[in-house]
Amino acid sequence: MKLSPAPSHLMELPRKILIGDRVVSEVGSFVRSLDVAAKNVAVISGKVVKERAGEECNSSLEDALFHTKWHIVSDASMETVGRLHDRIREDRPDFVLGFGGGRSVDVAKMTAFRLGRPFLSVPTSASHDGIASPFVSVRGTDKPHSIKANTPLGVLADIHLMSQAPKRLLAGGCGDLVAKITAVKDWELARDEKGEYYGSYAANLAYMSAKIMLDESEKLKKNAMLSIRTIVEALISAGVAACIAGSSRPCSGAEHLFSHALEYVAGHDCGLHGERVGIGTIMMAKLHGLDWENVRHTLENMGAPTRADQIGITEEQVVQALVKAQSLRPDRYTILGKVKMDKKKARELAKAVKVT
Repeated sequence: MKLSPAPSHLMELPRKILIGDRVVSEVGSFVRSLDVAAKNVAVISGKVVKERAGEECNSSLEDALFHTKWHIVSDASMETVGRLHDRIREDRPDFVLGFGGGRSVDVAKMTAFRLGRPFLSVPTSASHDGIASPFVSVRGTDKPHSIKANTPLGVLADIHLMSQAPKRLLAGGCGDLVAKITAVKDWELARDEKGEYYGSYAANLAYMSAKIMLDESEKLKKNAMLSIRTIVEALISAGVAACIAGSSRPCSGAEHLFSHALEYVAGHDCGLHGERVGIGTIMMAKLHGLDWENVRHTLENMGAPTRADQIGITEEQVVQALVKAQSLRPDRYTILGKVKMDKKKARELAKAVKVT
């Protein structure tokens, strides 16, 4: 297969990343260190996070002579982004700060993109790789997959705050990390069979983020703080891989298409993003001839679900999602495009890896 010429793409990387214990108290000075001419800051957060740590974050920003205005979100939808955009635009903020879980970070990132303002990511849980990438997953778009906004100008990750988040969110982050092993395989497949551009550096960086989980889950499950730090660093590295690639290719393959398809089939109440992706990775690893049992074992070590019934999904819904997944994004060639999944193959696959 003749390879296509490497396309031109702009690499936008976070300017600075700060990871540490109780560093939320440094958010004001961190923003100042980014050399952004800013006075007014719009902070987008969730209700629980604001109640738990909002005062410390706000005090740090005000000590750095920022004028802050907080906006609370309860969902990640384009409708919410639209309302926020209209409300925040009147305040003319110089900077948008996403402070909270994946939902708050995604909404803040998309809102900043629509406002044409710089964005700072301050995640309070290590639940997915969007904390450092330009990609967002919000409901209500015309695309059943992540869309591109702007890369965060900076990322501040407070390990102490993350340790207080529900353990389920961290397990979801593990699911999003192991997914890189099949996402990279899908990218290689598209290179070999479709001549698609393939970035070796970005692919290897994403693969490394998955490999550390697959190799060290036995050790990580015994040390909570080490686990959080390792997962958040790996998620940030995966996000940077997407920045370098100029697309989500190194981080998102058939396992993510399966996750999106599950939402179509079962509705939005079908587990966390990382939980669905982790289960999808087990099945895609089997199709690629990878060690799917190690993927499953890693997820179990980190407390992530490995069976459909653990996230309230039936066997029939898994089958339907596997059949539907590739059609959601036919332009992105994956192992599901190669095997031409039908109901019989889907049912056999799910049973073979004990997902159903």
